[in-house]
Amino acid sequence: MSLETSLADGQIRYNPLFIDGSVHSRPDAETITISSASTTQIIGRVAAATINDADAAVAAARRAFDAPSGWAHWQPQERAAALRRLADQLTARSSETARLVSAQNGMPYSTAVAFEGNVPAGILQYYAALIEGSTTEETRAGATDRSTLVHRKPLGVIALILPWNFPQTLTFFKLAPALAAGNTVVIKPSSETLLDSGLLAEAIMAAGIPAGVINILPGGDDIGSYLVTHPGVDKVSFTGSTTVGREIASRAGSLLRPVTLELGGKSAAIILGDADLETHAEAMFTASLLNNGQTCFASTRILAPRRRYNEVVEFYGQLAAKAVIGDALNPATQIGPMVSEAHRRNVEGYIALGRAEGARLVTGGGRPDVGPGWFVEPTVFADVDNSAVIAQEEIFGPVLALIPYGDEAEAVRLANDSSYGLGGTVWSSDQEHALRVARQIQTGTIGINHYLPAPDAPYGGVKNSGMGRELGPEGLAQYQELHSIYL
Repeated sequence: MSLETSLADGQIRYNPLFIDGSVHSRPDAETITISSASTTQIIGRVAAATINDADAAVAAARRAFDAPSGWAHWQPQERAAALRRLADQLTARSSETARLVSAQNGMPYSTAVAFEGNVPAGILQYYAALIEGSTTEETRAGATDRSTLVHRKPLGVIALILPWNFPQTLTFFKLAPALAAGNTVVIKPSSETLLDSGLLAEAIMAAGIPAGVINILPGGDDIGSYLVTHPGVDKVSFTGSTTVGREIASRAGSLLRPVTLELGGKSAAIILGDADLETHAEAMFTASLLNNGQTCFASTRILAPRRRYNEVVEFYGQLAAKAVIGDALNPATQIGPMVSEAHRRNVEGYIALGRAEGARLVTGGGRPDVGPGWFVEPTVFADVDNSAVIAQEEIFGPVLALIPYGDEAEAVRLANDSSYGLGGTVWSSDQEHALRVARQIQTGTIGINHYLPAPDAPYGGVKNSGMGRELGPEGLAQYQELHSIYL
């Protein structure tokens, strides 16, 4: 399968419906239209999977898992070698993957290269090394003269339901450990970002991954909903909104089906009194405005000490005002468009609400004159009360709320006064000082003077930000079940 561009209209036409090792054509199927976030023009059409396709994908994954010589029975070294081959194939397609993601969801191309182009292969390499260097069995000595053999087994068929903001990176947060553990998968990518799924299917075939081990279903919410309760699925892993995550948890819970949920966030950036703002300017931009603010872990609540509050307001106002806004495919762009017109309206609704709540608009608040795309100016509000809607609800756009605090005890209280707990940052010239503060924050992850998840460390949230962990050895364990054999 290769990407083919029609010279007549510039649209990319191919089908990422990938079941049992091959691409399936559906000439008469309902199509999903893919538009460029930067130009609003249609750039591709993808045939939507049907319920019958979902059944076929789950059946193929089950066969690949259950076969006596199937993926689950491969030695860790064999699976590791296959993961490395897939990593190599992704690397060979990294620039095209970055281009497609950037065109679809508005991610700045430089960000897409760093994340969508490079991170998936790195995660595969990490899990390949992990399973080669670990064992799936251990013998534990008991209190008596008997012992127990604890065996870690793959779960079976895993349904992966993905979002549009980091489509390939977040796919491999789930796919790499699921495969490493010996599971087979059915992937349901977001309908906003499907073109890159075709490249993934191409890489899977080129890497020689056995038929049925990975299946891809382009489709709408109906396909994801169907997979959640499909009798052939053994676990669901979902990244997306808290509202949808709750529904998935409820439906899976009634079946006693395990789930991993990576949901929303409203993370706090705590600026301590000794923080050097200029030194960390680039890291602060990344922590709060990465991918146009369309990032679940973004530190969008900025907590600043009152004695430096005006300085911090000025700093973040300039950080936003000086950001280069433009076409996502321009390598110089720092802030691209929102993923869709509907999402831009949602972000603009929050900006209007911030004004209505009495927050002071420092910069932004409108639409930049940079083209026809779904752009929103990076927006900074000051004098925000932590109870305000723009400080409590996830906006998922380039909107920052600056909140003053008195002492560090108040900073910790404000940071924890949130229904979310996914990410966060602490900024200080004294790492030990920052570490003491970071340990008090109720969140699954937090960074000191920067924020980026690491492949070898568990990533996930508390409270309304989800349940379970991805990445690290803990991420592998999410795709294994424990089998105790009493000797």
